[in-house]
Amino acid sequence: MSAEENMALARRFLEARGKGDLDAIDEMMAPDFVDHTLAPGQEPDREAYKRQVAEYAAAFSDLTYTIEDQVAGADKVVTRFTVSGTHDRRALVGVAPTGRKETNMAIAIHRIVRGKIAEEWGVGTSISEVREGFVARWMHLEQERIERELLEQELRVARRIQQASLPKEVPTLEGWQIAPFYQPAREVGGDFYDFHLLSDGRVGLAVGDATGHGIPAALVVSTTSGMLRLAAQSYSSPGEMLQRVNEALVADIPPSTFVTCFYAILDLQSGHLVYANAGHNLPCRRHEHAVAELKARGMPLGLMPKMSYEEKETVLVPGESVLFYTDGLIEAHNPQREMLGVPRLRGLLGESSKGGRDLSATLMEELGRFTGEGWEQEDDITLLTLERSARRS
Repeated sequence: MSAEENMALARRFLEARGKGDLDAIDEMMAPDFVDHTLAPGQEPDREAYKRQVAEYAAAFSDLTYTIEDQVAGADKVVTRFTVSGTHDRRALVGVAPTGRKETNMAIAIHRIVRGKIAEEWGVGTSISEVREGFVARWMHLEQERIERELLEQELRVARRIQQASLPKEVPTLEGWQIAPFYQPAREVGGDFYDFHLLSDGRVGLAVGDATGHGIPAALVVSTTSGMLRLAAQSYSSPGEMLQRVNEALVADIPPSTFVTCFYAILDLQSGHLVYANAGHNLPCRRHEHAVAELKARGMPLGLMPKMSYEEKETVLVPGESVLFYTDGLIEAHNPQREMLGVPRLRGLLGESSKGGRDLSATLMEELGRFTGEGWEQEDDITLLTLERSARRS
């Protein structure tokens, strides 16, 4: 089958999963189908997979799978998609319906043999992960106490590793202001940012996010940051840099781990900005009260070898700014479990007249109003504002 046919099959398979259509799933599976995402002790075969799909579909209403991006290579298809649904129908692994709307980004890798789905790997929220979380909450109080102590120790180590990966100083650039803001969650995630002073009056800017939390995420951040710094000295193209770092990460980071990253190179004299994106949130470009996104396509780093990354370019004029950010901002929830989201963020940027550190402070104040009192930060929040000074009259 062609790459297009393989991607279409993977889409149909995910759509059938969202509908709980076991007959369609059964038809698309190879006889020796293997699922690599089930919990330990479960047989990774066709029947176990269908039972998991049925259990999930029976527990959620309005369950949808929205395809965000796809890429195919050899006999594998990688699909990035959003899963959304409300847990309001039936108990899930012994837990009564919560009534809450759940939205999660996930990535599935399918191996296709002779027009059938032969294997599946997944990164995201699955029934097995939910089950593990519920079981952990039911554990004996003493065991929970021990785990909390171990977690606190791991968090301290993770914070030290991640802080060591962040730049110690913000470069002073004539005619430009750079204002980073980083607020870690209690369980440190994989956010990072960096600056690379290049030749010929140019500077590189990187913002990214590694999957996971704690020490594993911190180590991936440290590795990725080091690779980006090395690539910045060897390659002048953001797309080529991300391509080289991806090849190195595929061999070095654990399976089912990946890194999103947006990388841009700015010419300080002309304002020319060339950039590439590895599956990261799109930065918001702002001039006066107009807001647009810097769009470029590319899969996250570390997922598959031989990936290419689209490059785009633009010119930032005096008074114009760009906000780079991680998903800890837009995926923050209010008490009604609504996410802040990109549309709200763009609205806030269009209303605000502030830039630099003031803009970060304004956005965090608005986030506090949105989430309300008692909000527990779910993920790291990183904001990086790049602003070109307005010409003096």
